[in-house]
Amino acid sequence: MFNKGVMNKMRVFTISNCIVLCCAIILSGCGLFGGNQGDRGELIGAPDRQGWEMTRPFGMVSVPSGTFHMGQADEDVAATQINFNKQVTIGAFFMDDTEITNNEYRQFTQNLQQSSEIDLPTGYSIADLMPDTTVWTRDYTHHMGDPLVVYYWSHPAFDDYPVVGIDWNSAKYFCDWRTQYLNDYRTSVGLPVMPNFRLPSEAEWEYASRGGRDMAKYPWGNPYIRNAKGCLLANFKPGRGNYFDDGYAYTSPIGTYFANEYGLYDMAGNVAEWCEDAYNPSAMPLTWDLNPTYFDENIPFKVIRGGSWKDIAYYLETGTRSYEHQDTTRASIGFRCAMTYLGRSSGYEF
Repeated sequence: MFNKGVMNKMRVFTISNCIVLCCAIILSGCGLFGGNQGDRGELIGAPDRQGWEMTRPFGMVSVPSGTFHMGQADEDVAATQINFNKQVTIGAFFMDDTEITNNEYRQFTQNLQQSSEIDLPTGYSIADLMPDTTVWTRDYTHHMGDPLVVYYWSHPAFDDYPVVGIDWNSAKYFCDWRTQYLNDYRTSVGLPVMPNFRLPSEAEWEYASRGGRDMAKYPWGNPYIRNAKGCLLANFKPGRGNYFDDGYAYTSPIGTYFANEYGLYDMAGNVAEWCEDAYNPSAMPLTWDLNPTYFDENIPFKVIRGGSWKDIAYYLETGTRSYEHQDTTRASIGFRCAMTYLGRSSGYEF
């Protein structure tokens, strides 16, 4: 039989235990002993992280990861020796299915004109970002390009034609604006931001142009520029003085010709396209074999790919390299955007 002293000690001990237990619960809720109670002391990652699902931006197609042989896919007719074959791996990305059109670029310029808070590139005004329409007369000697100077950019008849007269810097800024324009909306509705729009690297462009056909000479395969019915497969210059044999004397509306296996239109002909890379004739052996890109701010010449409406078939080949000064505008050069794919990159998710 317990005496009163023992009973009092047990009562004090029980009360003390209750106090300690309550304090532990309170401190645990404050994150001092074990952090969040819900994890039961296990490593489960930081709580309240928003989920992520990579969605395909409007107007873009998915280009899955893969390995291909970058470089010339046929004889080096010009004997340039600047594009020897090299096996490289490319990560998954998205790419515009067509070149940026006049009307899409007009959305950009109108937004800049209507916005009160914009950060333009150093040394650039809104007027500098507008397409240079004088390219239609300046690029060609004794050429009656005046109608195109007046109408190609301004008239709705050409809304679905690729924008030209855009230099490399303006194309880069368009990508920056497009990124902000999309992410401002996504942020306003509580969605996580998307990766940046950008110009494709030269390796990405060549990989995408082949549409999964390793060593393909043209985006549609090998080795001809006409189909079985004799129809030309792209908008280019098939012979001396012959611009209209493909149906268009100048540029053609986007998506006029068949897409390649990735769903990309006009990866050969129509207009050549700016790439991200600086041009270096020795870039092939210098770059890595995983997502190669040649950056050099000290080189003002940038890579252009794909050939245009005024070029012969050699420039339409997937392995032909060319370049232009980054401040130069041409009636034969446009661009399209790319976006890095975040998440699995096996390619099977596409």
